[in-house]
Amino acid sequence: MTTEQQLITTFYSKFQQRDWKGMLECYNEEVFFYDPVFESLEGRKVRAMWEMLLSVPGDLQLTFDHVEGAEGYGSCEWTATYTFTPTGRKVINKVKAHFFITDGRIAEHHDDFSLWRWCAQALGIRGMVLGWTSKVQQLVKWKARTNLEKFMQAKNS
Repeated sequence: MTTEQQLITTFYSKFQQRDWKGMLECYNEEVFFYDPVFESLEGRKVRAMWEMLLSVPGDLQLTFDHVEGAEGYGSCEWTATYTFTPTGRKVINKVKAHFFITDGRIAEHHDDFSLWRWCAQALGIRGMVLGWTSKVQQLVKWKARTNLEKFMQAKNS
């Protein structure tokens, strides 16, 4: 197993355990993160996102496989199964992750998944019918970013 594969395996093992602090130890201090919901985040916002998502009780189940890595790059596939609290609907989110690794830590982390498929599961019929539209997708992104900002403000007060 390469050092890149070991780092990615450690990251997702900590994720399975809902250990956001352990996950953050795998990241470079100024890590860059991107996914279809939060879009671009850096440094402290990435750390706050994982803390926000994993510090609340929930029924998250996570699996990962196809871990690959060499020469500073890596990837894996992971699946998160959980109940989306606002609607009570079950979500099974299949994600392809890509990493750039430097000095033994993750410097860039890109998650790719279908936002329309996520909307259809999380929001029900409304998400299935309208989840492909930019209006619904922008609302989902706005809500996620707003929740992150509120979480960060509450931590600082």
